[in-house]
Amino acid sequence: MNRPRTLFALSGLITALLPLTTAAQTAKPPTTCPALLSHSFARLQDEAPQNLCQYAGKVLLVVNTASYCGFTRQYEGLEALHARYEKRGLVILGFPANDFGQQEPGNTQAIADLCFNTYGVKFPMFSKTAVVGPQRNAFYTQLFQATKAAPQWNFHKYLIARDGQTVSSFQSAVEPGSAALTAAIESALKATP
Repeated sequence: MNRPRTLFALSGLITALLPLTTAAQTAKPPTTCPALLSHSFARLQDEAPQNLCQYAGKVLLVVNTASYCGFTRQYEGLEALHARYEKRGLVILGFPANDFGQQEPGNTQAIADLCFNTYGVKFPMFSKTAVVGPQRNAFYTQLFQATKAAPQWNFHKYLIARDGQTVSSFQSAVEPGSAALTAAIESALKATP
């Protein structure tokens, strides 16, 4: 005799919860990876492969770095940006490259030592790669195609919006703490994908 009432009560509960389930499903972040981020690179410290899709929905500042450049001190400013904006969704991605003036001649261990021990870098760094020329990696090829601006030197910066499609370019001389770059980061962090 209680079985019909129990079934009726359960069906009423399910009907009441159904709109909540639908609302929760629509609030989920997108599960697709933007084409621009569909690349994997070896992590600098241990060469473990890392897929950039893990950063989908974040604001990304992509920087080609070098250990023996006049701009190498920008690691400090980049780390300050990382500390300031990480909790709001900024991820800085460092790509050491020996494309300009042979200013990144070291091996993985030497580059990691400079980044992590000398400058205290905590943002993701990847193994040495090419960012210009015929050996340029596919990610940098897409960044160039999106902005029509190739790096002219070390510490060129690309800012990728949360949508994974909108990309801005900043020349090497633009300091990480400059008004122009921080304003662009602030704006990108406020935008929704």
